[in-house]
Amino acid sequence: MKPVCPFVRASRPDDTSIKKPGENQNKLPASQESKPKQESGESAIVSPKCPFGYGQESKPKEESGESAVVSPQCPFGYGQENKAKQESGESATVSPKCPFGYDSQAFKLGPFSCMICQALLYDCSRCVPCSHVFCKACLSRFKDCPLCGADIEKIQSDMNLQNVVDRFIEGHARIKRSQLNGDEEEAGERKTVMYEDVSLERGAFLVQQAMRAFRANNIDSAKSRLTMCADDIRGELERLGNTSELCSQLGAVLGMLGDCCRATGDAASAVTYFEESVNFLVKVPKDDLEITHTLSVSLNKIGDLKYYDGDLEAARSHYFKALDVRRNAIKQKSAPSQIIDVATSLAKVADVDRNLGNEDAAIDGFEEAIKMLQSLELNPEEASLEQRRLLILQFLNSQMEKKQPVSSA
Repeated sequence: MKPVCPFVRASRPDDTSIKKPGENQNKLPASQESKPKQESGESAIVSPKCPFGYGQESKPKEESGESAVVSPQCPFGYGQENKAKQESGESATVSPKCPFGYDSQAFKLGPFSCMICQALLYDCSRCVPCSHVFCKACLSRFKDCPLCGADIEKIQSDMNLQNVVDRFIEGHARIKRSQLNGDEEEAGERKTVMYEDVSLERGAFLVQQAMRAFRANNIDSAKSRLTMCADDIRGELERLGNTSELCSQLGAVLGMLGDCCRATGDAASAVTYFEESVNFLVKVPKDDLEITHTLSVSLNKIGDLKYYDGDLEAARSHYFKALDVRRNAIKQKSAPSQIIDVATSLAKVADVDRNLGNEDAAIDGFEEAIKMLQSLELNPEEASLEQRRLLILQFLNSQMEKKQPVSSA
């Protein structure tokens, strides 16, 4: 079962194995920037001009034989994008990039990053005497500085740097600026610039930082970023109402917070987050498949926690609710991944039935799941789904072999 997070390029934390500290820490994702379409009539994307005056090329004087004067390129990377088409009558769009390299689509390590977890610094701590800074949770696993190898004599909190990081996060919302082309302005007319806070971009940014911290087992950092994200989405819900996109995002973020609590062994808090996610999503119309998927995942995880806690009746109740949600989903759109999800829920309900002593119901559930998976035909390119299907079939067949005889009266 691989839930899909509605945020761009972000997966749920429980779907990614937690990396060991120091593993592949220097590998940075390649920046993916799309160039504006020069041939289309769409507005081109214009990068902000360098505040220091670099990169402003003077036009060649065609009448005279003089060559054009080209100023040096900006060392901060401004002005490298193609300019907006002057012929277009549409407004140009200026999409500023973070000067520290942080972006919701392509992430680069910056001066506010921890080199261990590769997320933004949290509970910033400084090595003595080398003065390199890391998250406290990350640094506590080392006796030598992970960056330079110097012996760590002691660790000091760096509240000044942490305050800067916190202010940076608080204000880091991508801004879209729409403005009129300069050539089209009338004399004396002021150029209008519209600012729009794009909260979903900020949400993607916060989730990205949380996922990096979670994979590095820096759970407190992940929880802090996800909590900020959840607060942002709640604010948007109050302003825009219960839209499907916002509802799906909040349900997913609450589920991630539950995963963080589960990772630290705090089952009670995990159940609280998962139940909050469920109670919120059940109020939303079930015509959105992403919302129903998020809902079924949260229900299953509550069932898992109840199962491990020994409360089999509560576990079965939540497993069955998840099964019901998934059955309704495949009535709207039947996809191979959804069929496998239904078979998984059937197996969970049947397993609890067996533990409760209801062997007939358990056998019926196992057999129904086996028939669904055996009739499922997958394309060669769906290798990962085929592997998942075979693993579940193997489990189901092993459960059928353990069929308990019915005791005679």
